[in-house]
Amino acid sequence: MIVGTGVDITEVRRLREAIEKWGDGFLRRVFTDDELERSKTRGSLYQHLAGRFAAKEAVFKALGDEKLNWKDVQILNDKKGRPCCRILNRRGKGVEVHVSISHVKNYAVANAIITQKA
Repeated sequence: MIVGTGVDITEVRRLREAIEKWGDGFLRRVFTDDELERSKTRGSLYQHLAGRFAAKEAVFKALGDEKLNWKDVQILNDKKGRPCCRILNRRGKGVEVHVSISHVKNYAVANAIITQKA
């Protein structure tokens, strides 16, 4: 059963500017260590991180939980390369999060669907 949906679009330029302005402080506040480590192997760092940023925003919207913080939501890839999401606090119990991410040169977009675990 679907319990929430969310979508977000992020300008790659704005994310790049935030990283250039606030550096590691911004990166470490928004992304988990695993997310940052895996982003190093991607071709376009800013597009990759913008996609993860958009996915986190989409998950926040789908869950509607103001108590979540950036690092409570982790966006990685499964063995087949598909994006997957883990909620790293109690809010993730009993739900599954399905995410899809796409990006082009200037924009990244993500969709999140929250379902109850069977």
